Amino acid sequence: MSETAKPVEEMTFEEAMAELERVVGQLERGDVPLEDSILLYERGAALKKRCEAKLKEAEEKVAAITLDADGQPTGTKAVEGL
Repeated sequence: MSETAKPVEEMTFEEAMAELERVVGQLERGDVPLEDSILLYERGAALKKRCEAKLKEAEEKVAAITLDADGQPTGTKAVEGL
């Protein structure tokens, strides 16, 4: 794992998902020393949380889109129940 790794909270969904896949691959191979495995696991957990947050954000945006009688987006409204 690089010491210059981008902070998880600054990653896009795609960046976080790609790095999460790399982390999982390294852990699955099992050729990483224990201390590094712990750090990778912690990074993976943070990446998973970031992906979930970005997906929820996108779902809320999609749910907030309203359509007019012609099926055209008319803007957004408050998302109910969140």
